Amino acid sequence: MRRVVLAGRGELAEWRDAARALAAAGILPDEIDWREKSAEADLSFQSDAMPPAPAKARRQMTVPPGFIELAEIVLCHSDPARFALLYRLLWRLQLDRQLLEVASDEDVVRARLLAKSVRRDAHKMTAFVRFKEIGAVSAGRRKFLAWFEPDHHIVRRTAPFFQRRFTDMDWLIATPKGSAAWDGERLTITDEACEKPNLTDATDELWRTYYANIFNPARLKVKAMQAEMPKKYWKNLPEADLIPGLIASAESKVREMAAREATQSLPFHDRLQEAARSLPAEPQAPAGTLVALRAGAAVCTRCPLHAHATQTVFGEGPDDAKVMFVGEQPGDQEDIAGRPFVGPAGRLLDQVISEAGIDRSTLYVTNAVKHFKYEPRGKRRIHQRPNMGEVKHCRWWLDQELAFVKPKLVVAMGATALAALTDMKERLQDVRGRAMPIEGGRTLFVTVHPSYLLRIPDERLKTEELAQFRDDMLKIQRLIASAG
Repeated sequence: MRRVVLAGRGELAEWRDAARALAAAGILPDEIDWREKSAEADLSFQSDAMPPAPAKARRQMTVPPGFIELAEIVLCHSDPARFALLYRLLWRLQLDRQLLEVASDEDVVRARLLAKSVRRDAHKMTAFVRFKEIGAVSAGRRKFLAWFEPDHHIVRRTAPFFQRRFTDMDWLIATPKGSAAWDGERLTITDEACEKPNLTDATDELWRTYYANIFNPARLKVKAMQAEMPKKYWKNLPEADLIPGLIASAESKVREMAAREATQSLPFHDRLQEAARSLPAEPQAPAGTLVALRAGAAVCTRCPLHAHATQTVFGEGPDDAKVMFVGEQPGDQEDIAGRPFVGPAGRLLDQVISEAGIDRSTLYVTNAVKHFKYEPRGKRRIHQRPNMGEVKHCRWWLDQELAFVKPKLVVAMGATALAALTDMKERLQDVRGRAMPIEGGRTLFVTVHPSYLLRIPDERLKTEELAQFRDDMLKIQRLIASAG
């Protein structure tokens, strides 16, 4: 058994050089005892001599780029078994170049879990570092010190983020796993463990004031909060000492907020309503027509949503459209315009269906709920998802639209639309992209709502979901073409 001792501070080159020499000598994974050097280890705790280069050069091992990217992250983990895991994957990749794509492989799963833990630790560092100002201003630059306790060796990996964000000040981030410092010209990173400083400054109270004012007791979910701000970080966050009290008083604060709730609509809502009432009355539509149905929906009071919405947003499109698209509810721009899908989600829908070769002018487009449900926040109106009671109240109008238009194909965009059209208990993702028969001799096709795509923060996931949405529209185009 050959012993290999590494400092293990997240540097790829250290492990790569050792692994390259061992692999060139043909040393198998189970013939190596990988160790991580600790600060307390004596001088005798050293690696065995590296094997000499073989007389006859062996074929050099090669790996896909994805392995290098994965190894760079995994090596930052604090698990001593990470060295052996990566070396084992190195050998196995020589036999199977697609190994990293095997989602069920035990080694691959383990490596990706380690990488996920490192990324999460790095994210928490960027979120929970709190700088304290120290010393006097020198050469026009202020100086700051921060303390953080990471689980893994992420200082070297995360330091460039702070350099870009705080390039106009001098700072030092100290941790038990090393430190990073920036002086305006050079980023210095060391692996020596630091001791926790005992510092406070005026910004501690600012953090408490800020956190107390953004804390929303009506949306308190303790488990979700602790998942995003684990308790192990609280001791180094000045605002964290407020959390127990804020949680304890949340219920009474919600009751106080309800008592102070505004009873009047936003000013522009009243102006729009007044403008609508001043318009000349339209001729009464013949009974039993879609026009009459639209006029009836305009004065609907079936649920409380009408009280704060600007107006009813009814469906629009040909009365005999073969295809009906059903969304969730109108948004802010739709509520003001009185037309469905004219806001950001509508523009995205128009773009994708156009790319798929679908003419929107041939579609009947509507929503499961006809009034905009929102939460006033300053001058903005923040979308709120309608509850099932509101969906059921509005289902009567949707059923009437289906009865008048008689579409052959109905596209449900989002879980609310799916619930309004069927009594299915399946999750949207389980039926997405499928065409299925529903009552009335119609075909139902399920996809996501375009507003969901606009809300995805992760760019990689957004790209993947948008590609799948485009694929859904192509399937719909083929269904339309096959129906003639």
